[in-house]
Amino acid sequence: MSKTKRDNGAILVTYVVAIAIGLGVAAAFWGSTPRWAAVLIADLAATAAVFGASRTLNNSSVYDAYWSVAPPVIAFGLFASSDVGSSLRAWLVCLLITVWGIRLTYNWWRGWRGMTHEDWRYVDLRTSTGSAYWLVSFAGLHVFPTLLVYAGCTALLPIMDPSARALGLLDLIAAAVMIAAVVIEALADRQLHDFVASKPRPDEVMTRGLWGLCRHPNYLGEVALWYGLALFGYAANPEAWWVVSGPVAMTALFVFISIPMIEKRMLRKRPAYAEVIARYPKLLPLGRR
Repeated sequence: MSKTKRDNGAILVTYVVAIAIGLGVAAAFWGSTPRWAAVLIADLAATAAVFGASRTLNNSSVYDAYWSVAPPVIAFGLFASSDVGSSLRAWLVCLLITVWGIRLTYNWWRGWRGMTHEDWRYVDLRTSTGSAYWLVSFAGLHVFPTLLVYAGCTALLPIMDPSARALGLLDLIAAAVMIAAVVIEALADRQLHDFVASKPRPDEVMTRGLWGLCRHPNYLGEVALWYGLALFGYAANPEAWWVVSGPVAMTALFVFISIPMIEKRMLRKRPAYAEVIARYPKLLPLGRR
């Protein structure tokens, strides 16, 4: 079933309202609390607004786009509230994270089929949690990913600091990593989209293009993006060692939660996927076995 104008309008209104609430909360706390705390409180306030829409519309997938919508808003919010207008690093990071956010949001929207569609993982949770589903949804499907993305975005704090170091070689490496990450993720998503559109056999598994190098090249690109952002943060302030917490948390999420869930489902639907697991590396393209 295709999306309707009402479905698209509901998503648009949800995110406009959530962003407005987040920016308003950030303004209220700005100056009276540390920057990291103001951003976190605003981020959670916006998440609560999106959860309200998810609950009202009875669809937790309403939240899914928040993963890629929030970081550009946080980046530009910090940029506008800090005296970094002359920082090439700040401009470059805002550009890269916006390109990533727009592309990933579009990719989600393209695959989302409207309010009649909800991520299969959420459908399974509804069945397994019963009456506790919306509590689980709030904590596990809304707040938890928000905290993960916020951890990744903490690298923006040293980047958007007027006292940050001058642009250097590490920034060029960071830019290369982020650009490569966006390209890898975009190409992997494009290849998978074309594979699905080709109406493959029910038992056929995607092992072409980047998918012939590792089992989850799209996740490889996503994880690499956050490491690139952390490199920018470290280049801005080498004492900000904690910027690595974001990409490490992202890596753990994909390696220990997301990938096992997806592969368990793939094995259930396509038993031939066991051969793919045996032959292809999980995340890093280290060669076939």
